[in-house]
Amino acid sequence: MNIQQGRLSNKNGFNLYDRLEKIFCIQSEGAIVKTEVIAGLTSFMTVAYIIAVNGLILSSAGMPYEAVTIATVISSFLGCMLMAFRANSPLIIVPGMGDNAFFVFTLVVSLGLTWQQSLAAVLLAGIVFMLLTVTKGAVYLSKTIPKSMISAMTVGIGFFIAFLGLKNGGLIVPNEGSFVTLANLSNPEALTTLLTLLILIPLFLKNVKGNFLIGIFLGTIIGAFLGIVDFSILRDFNLSLSGYETIFFAFDFSAISKLNFWTAVFSLSMVIVFQNMGTQIGMLPDKSKFKKSFQANSFSVISASILGCSPTTTAAESATGVAAGGKTGLTSFTTGLLFIPALFIIPIFQVIPNSAISPVLIIVGCLMIQNIKDIPFAEFSDAFPAYLMITIMPLSFNIANGIAFGFIAYPIIKVITGKKNEVSKTMYIIAFFFLLYFILGGI
Repeated sequence: MNIQQGRLSNKNGFNLYDRLEKIFCIQSEGAIVKTEVIAGLTSFMTVAYIIAVNGLILSSAGMPYEAVTIATVISSFLGCMLMAFRANSPLIIVPGMGDNAFFVFTLVVSLGLTWQQSLAAVLLAGIVFMLLTVTKGAVYLSKTIPKSMISAMTVGIGFFIAFLGLKNGGLIVPNEGSFVTLANLSNPEALTTLLTLLILIPLFLKNVKGNFLIGIFLGTIIGAFLGIVDFSILRDFNLSLSGYETIFFAFDFSAISKLNFWTAVFSLSMVIVFQNMGTQIGMLPDKSKFKKSFQANSFSVISASILGCSPTTTAAESATGVAAGGKTGLTSFTTGLLFIPALFIIPIFQVIPNSAISPVLIIVGCLMIQNIKDIPFAEFSDAFPAYLMITIMPLSFNIANGIAFGFIAYPIIKVITGKKNEVSKTMYIIAFFFLLYFILGGI
């Protein structure tokens, strides 16, 4: 192995940098291999929690924890690979936190489906999603959505990510009288978040390479000194692969003739299509990659259902990789690769406290919120639907909720203000389906 002009090669002439350039078009995208890899590692560090958490949530529906954990890792790996090779996009795909809760509490608990029947609903919703993306439907939808709504999606997701960081970092806590309140800042979790944030901000402002990763590492050390890191977790590295066959290809279509099954398919389709559309439009650095990126997302939902997992989604944490400089599929490729060995070292990632990751989310939220300048607040008929979308996302702790309220309000406000000619037929149809969605059970 030798290094010439910064290129890694061996005696047989294999050149890693040239191969990566060919696959991911590194130079033409204005990217740097090292930055892409660091961005992928950053994305992984901020989303690795899903490996441990997704199994806990889905197990409450009766699914075996270890089997679902395996499905989570494989679904994440495949999702990131689809995004890397299909779209050359830096966004990452993992089972969504809102989607897994929807799977358990709406499909299983509220609609009365078994988890096997719910997997069948996920498969059909994924097929609906896929059909939309392989036709002109997805691009048409993205072009007919008003620019004010697109900007509002980005801003709303920014506030959502910021609130997620503040909550997970222990700075914002529940309060019986006012729902939420500021935590006692001497609390170890809150103090770790604040100290990590103070370290991370100058690193970010000075554009230090790997700033987010450095912040997470230092935050973990601070958390260890303040007593919030549980090193006892490191004693258990066991993971059994037995039982996975019980959830693989475990579809049950026995409820296909019942209304609650099709209510599940319709509701889930609305969630995954518009939630992912909003997230991708809001975070993709290169909007020309939207169609293939959206397709990759739909394929991943289908594969997740086959693997025995709740729907995958374009992770909001993708924004951390983009903020770290990720521009190409090498970012998502790096993240995907890391999921495989991570399956066997879950305890190491469980050691990292939320307070070490939360400052990254808080900063990324700030970056996304800057798109608020593109919303014409002087025009109330544009401003009010955008305002609803922005506020509902973090306050309901659900991206799809905010998108739904915004899309329903937009045509209503335009008609009330005598500007119905500014509303496309598509916007009326979307608003109708979101309204129907709420009537049939809501998010």
